[in-house]
Amino acid sequence: MAASGRGGARAKLRAHFLANVGRTMNSDELREVAGGITEWARRVRELRNEEGYQILTHNDRSDLRPGEYLLEDPKPIPAFAREISKEVRAIVLDRNGFTCQMCGAVAGETHPYDPSRKTRLHIGHIIDKSKGGTDDPANLRALCSVCNEGAQNITLMRPDLKQLLVQIRRARTEDQIAALAWLIKKFPRQASELVGRGDS
Repeated sequence: MAASGRGGARAKLRAHFLANVGRTMNSDELREVAGGITEWARRVRELRNEEGYQILTHNDRSDLRPGEYLLEDPKPIPAFAREISKEVRAIVLDRNGFTCQMCGAVAGETHPYDPSRKTRLHIGHIIDKSKGGTDDPANLRALCSVCNEGAQNITLMRPDLKQLLVQIRRARTEDQIAALAWLIKKFPRQASELVGRGDS
């Protein structure tokens, strides 16, 4: 029953995004479309990660506010299937003490950063599969719904400009160009202003 509920909410969200390509939608609208379920954001993430729909957020475009979503292209790109077995899941949860490895929330207890819900754990990749990571238990960790949805990121430090530049300078030329293209896409107005001023 739970699986069919998840599939039903995801199908509703998929149909809604495809019917509204190019239109910005907010979290209230998507929650309602999903039938008011508390894990609607997880279903959106599944559309992105498992089905390959390029659903953009404020992390991708500067003109989107937190809680806003936009599907630019109805055609999904190839996505990685989820292939983590129940046995591997059990191994990882037991090894991690049924505790979120980012914020420390314990399965079944009230979440410390979202008292409106109990902590529910998921399995996440340490090195993403798109970057060569595997489903081996050594590359997996327990994450709560809040951290897994990206609503909290309390243990990861944001790199400062110096750290970012070090990484960009060490990257391959094609990756530097790809990073530039991503930044221009996220900050089109600022990029135009910089070009107009002749900044480098």
